[in-house]
Amino acid sequence: MEVNEQIDPARDPHLPPMGQFGDLYFPQVPQSMAEARLDDGILADLAIKFVYTMNRFTPSWLGERLVVSPAVTAEVVNQLAMDGLIEETMATSMGQAVYRISDRGRRHAERAIEVCGYVGPAPVSLEAYSAMVRWEFAHTSRVTAEHVSEALADMVLTPRAVEIAGLAVSSGRSLFVHGPSGNGKSSLGRKIHSALQGDYWIPYCISVRGSVIRFFDEQVHERVPFGLEGVAEFDQRWVRVRRPLVVVGGELTLEYLDLVYSASLRYYEAPPHLKANGGLFLVDDFGRERVSPHQLLNRFITPMEHHFDYFTLVTGQKIQVPLRHVLIIATNLSLEAVTDPAFLRRMGYRLLLDAPTPEQYLKIFRDYAQKQGVSVPDEVLEELLKRYRLQNRELRACEPRDLIERARDICRFHGKSLKLNAKVLDLAWRGYFGSAPTAEKHPVDGPAPS
Repeated sequence: MEVNEQIDPARDPHLPPMGQFGDLYFPQVPQSMAEARLDDGILADLAIKFVYTMNRFTPSWLGERLVVSPAVTAEVVNQLAMDGLIEETMATSMGQAVYRISDRGRRHAERAIEVCGYVGPAPVSLEAYSAMVRWEFAHTSRVTAEHVSEALADMVLTPRAVEIAGLAVSSGRSLFVHGPSGNGKSSLGRKIHSALQGDYWIPYCISVRGSVIRFFDEQVHERVPFGLEGVAEFDQRWVRVRRPLVVVGGELTLEYLDLVYSASLRYYEAPPHLKANGGLFLVDDFGRERVSPHQLLNRFITPMEHHFDYFTLVTGQKIQVPLRHVLIIATNLSLEAVTDPAFLRRMGYRLLLDAPTPEQYLKIFRDYAQKQGVSVPDEVLEELLKRYRLQNRELRACEPRDLIERARDICRFHGKSLKLNAKVLDLAWRGYFGSAPTAEKHPVDGPAPS
C-alpha cells in the first residue's frame, strides 16, 4: 500500500483504533460500550428492539445481530437486566444464560421503535465515519497513467482525452464531459471507474444525535473478501467494499441529494452521492432532469470546493459529512444551456468528446466486429461512410456497435450466423436510421441476408 500522508491518531482522535493484518489495515473491535463511541442508550435501545420479537434469547444470539464483541454484548445485557428490561429465565446445557424481555422492556422497546425503527448491525458514530474517510483517502493508492490507459483501452479516444480524464481521476477533481450524444461520454465515466485503486471501509449505518443513517447498500456497494471475517479483533460494524460507482440520470432532483427519511421506518437512507464516497459519482445526461440544471449545479458547488456536504435532519439539526469522490458530469447539451462561466471555473477539468473522425469510426467498427468474431470487407465500410456523406449525417461513436447489433438481429431472424456484408448492413441501416429524404437509391436494395 502506498501512503500519501500519515495521519497521526492524536491529530484525529475520532479515528477508530486500526489493526494490521499483512498489508491490510482494519478497524479494531471495541471491547466496551465506551470504546464503541456511541451516544448513551444507542446500543441498549437497539438491543431491546431485537429481543422485542423473541420469546427467549442468549447473549451470543444478540451479539451476532449487533455485530459487536462478546464483551460489549455482556455489558449491554447487564445494563438491560439492571434496568429491569430483561430477566434471566434459565441456562442452556452449555451453561449460557437465557433471557426474556420483561413487560417494562416491552414498553421501552415500543417507545424506542417509535423514535427509530432501525433494527440491524450496530452503527458507528458520524465522527468515526468522518475520520475513517479522511484516513482512507490519505492512504489510497495513486491512480497512474497506466491505470487510466488500461481502464479506457477498449475506447477509441484521442491521447489528449485520455490524459484529461486521467488527470481528473488521479487528482480527485471533478470532470465536466460534453459533446454530441453517442460519442462515449457515459461510457468514459463508467469505464474510468476501474482506474480507481484500492478498497474502502464503510459502516452498515451511522448514528448521529439519536438518529440512524443507513449507509451500506447491496445495490451500490460490492463486498470484498479480505480474510478477516472470523478474526476476533475485527470490528464487524464495518464492511470492506470496492470503491463504488454510482450513476444518476434524469431521475435526479434536489430532494434526491438529501437524506431520505422514512416516516414509517423512522430512520434515514444516505443519498446517492454520499454512498459514492471513496468512488465515482456520475451525473449522466445532465440537463434532462426535472429540475433546473443551474439549481443542481449550485447544489454541487460547496461539496465540490470543500469536500463535505451539509444535511438537515427532520428535527432541523444540520450535520456535516465529508465527501471524497470523483464527480463526473456528462451532457450533450450546449454549455450555455446548462451552466455558466462561474461554475465552469469551479470544475476541475473539462473534456469535449466530439464526433469521431472517419478513421476513428472505422477503427471502432472493426474493433467491435472483431469482438463479435466477424470481419467486414473494406469496400463495405467505404460504402457505409459514403452513405453518411450522402445523407449529410454526422458520425457517432456508438453507431458501429448499434449497426452490428442490428445486423445480428437480421441474421438471427433468417437463421443465419452473423455476417457483415453490404445487403445485411443496408437493412441494418434502414432499420436503425429509417429513410432519409436526401438519400440516393442505394445499389444494395433487395432481400437480406444472402
